[in-house]
Amino acid sequence: MAKKPTAKTGTAGTSNEKFEKLKRFNLIMGFLHLVQGVFMIAVSNDTTYPIFTNYLNFNTETFALSPNPQPFYDLRFGPAVAAFLLISAVAHFYLGTIGYKSYVENLKKGMNPIRFYEYALSSSLMIVLIGMLIGLWDLGALILIFALNATMNLFGIMMELHNQKTQKTNWTAFIYGCVAGIVPWIVITLYFVGAVNSGDAKPPAFVYAIVPILFVFFNIFAINMVLQYKKVGRWADYLFGERVYIILSLSAKSVLCWLIWTGTLAPV
Repeated sequence: MAKKPTAKTGTAGTSNEKFEKLKRFNLIMGFLHLVQGVFMIAVSNDTTYPIFTNYLNFNTETFALSPNPQPFYDLRFGPAVAAFLLISAVAHFYLGTIGYKSYVENLKKGMNPIRFYEYALSSSLMIVLIGMLIGLWDLGALILIFALNATMNLFGIMMELHNQKTQKTNWTAFIYGCVAGIVPWIVITLYFVGAVNSGDAKPPAFVYAIVPILFVFFNIFAINMVLQYKKVGRWADYLFGERVYIILSLSAKSVLCWLIWTGTLAPV
């Protein structure tokens, strides 16, 4: 008796040739991420963005608590940009080498948890850097938007894991993930609008491109998942959606790194 395909993906009977092609695809994408990451470290200037703490201070004159922003750390943007590229490179090389066997086993179930673990780190770092570009420099706020974005991606694992045991797609994890994922963008939008309306303190021109473009990219990932579970056209094959995830990841990271590099990291 043939192995029954999963209710959501239909990948159980997929030929080994398709998985081998996906293995090579991961290795190629890992190389492309690696090259860009190394380039960012090698040729970026020393531009830094500040991170502040904002603990309360007791004012002895007014006998009241007041904010007390203090410098915490100056983050070099070149290595920070390289970091999200190198995180992706490591994940792709892992899936194409020592993690290949478990990768295939999970794909046959309609899952790839390594993808979402990688996104939880790389895309959360990306959202932090976008926030810093528009003036979000508070340490607590940066930790929170990192954590919320990471939570969104961990809900992606829950979406794929939960629906292994359902006959009909359950969208609960997807919905909660969207709720977590939209909050950092609301905060970024508030800061961006505030900066745009602040007179002489407007963001540099390249930031005007980064915010809407990366917002669209982040949402296309969610659309890709919807198309997978709705089995629309070629997305009926889970491996097609997996390839789309990989292409989207490279595209979003490449766009962000090059916009930042040309806008602020390129040597003068």
